[in-house]
Amino acid sequence: MKLITVSGAPSSGKTSVILRLIDCLRESNQEVGVIKFDCLTSFDQLRYKEYGVKVQVGFSGKFCPDHFFVSNIEDAVEWGYGAGLDILISESAGLCNRCSPHIQGVLAICVIDNLSGINTPRKIGPMLKLADIVLITKGDIVSQAEREVFMFNVRQVNPSASILFVNGITGQGAFMLSKHVKNAADITTVRNRRLRFSMPASVCAYCTGETRIGETYQMGMLKKMEFR
Repeated sequence: MKLITVSGAPSSGKTSVILRLIDCLRESNQEVGVIKFDCLTSFDQLRYKEYGVKVQVGFSGKFCPDHFFVSNIEDAVEWGYGAGLDILISESAGLCNRCSPHIQGVLAICVIDNLSGINTPRKIGPMLKLADIVLITKGDIVSQAEREVFMFNVRQVNPSASILFVNGITGQGAFMLSKHVKNAADITTVRNRRLRFSMPASVCAYCTGETRIGETYQMGMLKKMEFR
């Protein structure tokens, strides 16, 4: 089974792109399933089910989305094998633009949209910088000049990634993406594999439920600014 990690900011078009990708993969009789990681709520599972896609959804709630992902991805792979999948796609939203759900040896895709602003690629961390493929969406809404500047900024952040323009509505570009996915390595488990970048880490009073503001309540690992 192939495991593909797809990450990107909310509303960047991840689900629409994945559905267009599934269209292409089904032409070669590939059984595709999705594991959706989100924070509070999601209705994307309804779209997947209407499409006949096997899907599981997990909500991190007050837990760090990154840590939630890494705590559950091994079980997700086992579910994919049990469901008889050829390809399992993990979809997660990088809400802090720092999330790093990419795994060494596993095809990593980052979705970013043209409407987020031409300087956005420079504001995104490992989610973009360490991806194998960067999918740029909503390019039909901006000018050619804006697309080229945006792509240049993506290339500055990640010089080695394959950059594809994909339209989540028409499916344009999805066929080329499917060729990359078909060439991805097969895996049997993610146990003992490593993340491409470390998770955000902090254990402080706010991590354990504190809501009051003030130095008296700030305990544990802290990072303070220096004001001059």
